Amino acid sequence: MKKIAFIALAISLLGCQKYEGTGGRASVEGTIQVMDYNTSFTQLLSEHPGSEVRVYITYGNNTVYDDDMRAGFDGTFKFDYLRKGKYRIYVYSKDTTFTISGGTEPLFYEFEIKDKKEKVDLGEIVIID
Repeated sequence: MKKIAFIALAISLLGCQKYEGTGGRASVEGTIQVMDYNTSFTQLLSEHPGSEVRVYITYGNNTVYDDDMRAGFDGTFKFDYLRKGKYRIYVYSKDTTFTISGGTEPLFYEFEIKDKKEKVDLGEIVIID
């Protein structure tokens, strides 16, 4: 009987393993800064916070985004309630090399949460517009 109870407990514990994603107490944050250039990217016209810029997050090795949000009026963003694991944040920026179809490219920022209450600060992310 003890053997069956031990096996049942082991199976239940293995089945409760938590993977990357929501449900935790960790977070990641950062700030988007936009550099506005002329059409040939030779002259900086202005620099401002990336208000309303869309920020994406993927959990683990996912290739499609798992969640997204728009940066606040001051360019800040924050994803709360993350579990331990590997993550990737990305935003889109104009292609200054004129080689990418569509004219924009993703900028990726990978990080790992190792503590259940960790707060990751990606700092300033600069995009070109």
